[in-house]
Amino acid sequence: MKTIAGLVGLTALALTLSPAAAHAQDPNCYDTTVPLTVEEQRLDDTLVTGGPAVGPALVRLAGFDTRVTEFTSKLCRQVVARQAQQFVDREGNALWKAAVARAQSTQPQTHDAYDDRPLYWARLQLSSALRQWKPRFALAPGERAKLIQKFDWASRGLSDAAFGPQPGVRRIAVTGFDPFQLTGTNVRRANPAGAAALQLDGREITTPTGKVVLQAAVLPVLWGGFDEGVVERFYGTALAQKPDAFVTISQGRPGRFDIERWAARWRGGFADNNDIGSYGSVPNAPGWPQPADEFIETTLPFQKMIDAGTGPFTVALNRGFCEWVVVGSQQSCRTDEPTPGRVAASGGGGDYLSNESMYRANRLRIGYGATNVLGGHLHTPVLGQPADPAALTDAAFEKQRRDIADQVKALVSVV
Repeated sequence: MKTIAGLVGLTALALTLSPAAAHAQDPNCYDTTVPLTVEEQRLDDTLVTGGPAVGPALVRLAGFDTRVTEFTSKLCRQVVARQAQQFVDREGNALWKAAVARAQSTQPQTHDAYDDRPLYWARLQLSSALRQWKPRFALAPGERAKLIQKFDWASRGLSDAAFGPQPGVRRIAVTGFDPFQLTGTNVRRANPAGAAALQLDGREITTPTGKVVLQAAVLPVLWGGFDEGVVERFYGTALAQKPDAFVTISQGRPGRFDIERWAARWRGGFADNNDIGSYGSVPNAPGWPQPADEFIETTLPFQKMIDAGTGPFTVALNRGFCEWVVVGSQQSCRTDEPTPGRVAASGGGGDYLSNESMYRANRLRIGYGATNVLGGHLHTPVLGQPADPAALTDAAFEKQRRDIADQVKALVSVV
């Protein structure tokens, strides 16, 4: 396990100079010497020496490259701060809607509709443009950070989280995640949880017990984004609309779905998409109710979900958890019940951001006293990669992603 001292050094690596090959910019409007985040720098990564950059190639395959070009051109025409704020929120929301529309289109697509990666890489192209933009008005660093966050959150579905007025339907809020662990040739990784979120957003599904309406968002694989309250923002907005259930979704272990019994109030230190780690108790989110539970138990109807007969993957309840006997040095890992008074060390979903998404969403639910709202976490099977190490996609890879996302849809509609 990483130590706190060992993680501090990672923070300094989050912003470094990029070769700035991610997007060609007008030198009068963009300063390509401005440092990009580690995550944004991966826009230049290739699978083979001299080959195309993976991120921009996926953006082109999905037809989002025109949207990127138009954004960078329009950004240069923003002349006042308020106009820029409205612009980035509008464009972020438009990118999200375009990704959802593409994912759910019934028309043939030139590239797999279930691919979540084009949204991820297009978002990074536009956030890097915002970071290197030279506006015509004074823009303090803190104000630029707010602009980037406003765009980022809108492009994740946070500005598009209204259920609508349909009476007599079950309302379920869900979140997936961005791709992660993208070093080297893994830069082409996808995340089936993100793909599922794009398939679910705004869907109305008819079930034997009535209609289900879903609102979805995709969370960042960034400790900083969680510290800023991205989870609370989405699920807090959902709570105001009296939903029936929350389901946080992420990628888990190979070959099966896990419904996690326990979420833990602990970060284990693993590095995020900016190569930054965080270790210790999950911090509070300012402005939101913060009960101090060390563990939060799922209230999802797990047996009903298991018995629903979805496929092709097995569905199981994961009862595991770990607690600190001596914080930082000795753990007890079991499948029974947490010991009252002990500090949580990991939930069934571990001690990374997937566990924390379940913990934060359900801490909020409990904090608002919404005990009638079901809540819990679903881990999907691990999605592999194309067989050819130089390929962006292949038929088997696309089928596995589709199978996982479709089974998520079936499982969530049972809740």
